Amino acid sequence: MILDQVIFSKKVQSKGFESDSSSERPLRSVLKALSWRVVGTMDTLLVSYYATGKFTLAASIATVDFLTKLVLYFFHERIWNRIKWGK
Repeated sequence: MILDQVIFSKKVQSKGFESDSSSERPLRSVLKALSWRVVGTMDTLLVSYYATGKFTLAASIATVDFLTKLVLYFFHERIWNRIKWGK
């Protein structure tokens, strides 16, 4: 899904179509999502460890949190990128 958008975006740009200068490419959204999720996952790991006292459980919670919120953030960014308001 995500990789399809990244690949499709590169194909469209390479065929001479100009992209909207106020929009971001999907790859930028992926990198933003990854960097933000690293910060968020560290927070989740620390809070989960504090709440449970078990590192293994905290790491499991943080891993699920990382994966689900990474995907949600990517699509959230792509939807907001299509909204012209405020640009």
